Amino acid sequence: MTELRGKTALLTGGTRGIGRAIALKLAAAGVHCALAAKTDTPHPQLPGTLDSVCDELRAAGTQAIGIKTDVREHEQIANAVATTVQHFGRLDIVIHNAGAIQLNTLENTPLRQYDLMQSVNERALFLLAQYSLPHLKRAEHPHLLALSPPLNLNPAWLGKFIPYTLSKYGMSLLIAGLAEELKDTPVACNSLWPRTYIATAATERFAGSAIYPISRTPEIMADAVMALLHMPTPPRGQHLLDETLLRSQGISDLEKYSWEKGNTPQLDFYIDA
Repeated sequence: MTELRGKTALLTGGTRGIGRAIALKLAAAGVHCALAAKTDTPHPQLPGTLDSVCDELRAAGTQAIGIKTDVREHEQIANAVATTVQHFGRLDIVIHNAGAIQLNTLENTPLRQYDLMQSVNERALFLLAQYSLPHLKRAEHPHLLALSPPLNLNPAWLGKFIPYTLSKYGMSLLIAGLAEELKDTPVACNSLWPRTYIATAATERFAGSAIYPISRTPEIMADAVMALLHMPTPPRGQHLLDETLLRSQGISDLEKYSWEKGNTPQLDFYIDA
């Protein structure tokens, strides 16, 4: 099992939901954390800011810094990477968790919404990888991870909300291509996606509070990330599912992740079975 203590991770969008859950698991494993996110002041309805989550991470026994970052701006991504390396002296793990979602058809998607999703999802991953790779190549067991789905070309999915799908599939294609580009380097590139709905403020926004009883908690994604990072020889260029990854590591009791015990979680976008 790969030892993670003392490594440094840069995580985008880590102030709530899946990102916060991942950051807390990293901190518990002794990973130093740099959070790159926009939320530096409290939201009236949603908990979590850079300062509050960094305080949680330090309370878990690790070092943490918050870097106010709008991932649409390439200078701010460059600054997040440079600040992380300057502060910790290394960069071992990069996770692009920040995301933008708008579930409309092409006809009903304004250009500003399309540009937002492309900028926050695919373009930000491209920039994050480009600025991080010189540092990751010098690390031991480095990993670049994107939260994006398997490339399911079922027309039923392609026809639902293609502007959003383009931005997320773009991330997965980038990961697959980059894994091949980096095959002679130590950097492992993969994507991770939940097999079922995850109960977060983001999912509630498009589905309402009724989503919670048929969802799992963000901890299943966080545990899947940790299982991947602990692998001595991680896969490369794979589009992984949280449940499948955990089962492959001998974790079969997934009921503990159910938001409401006894309910069957609903399959997430792009998952047929």
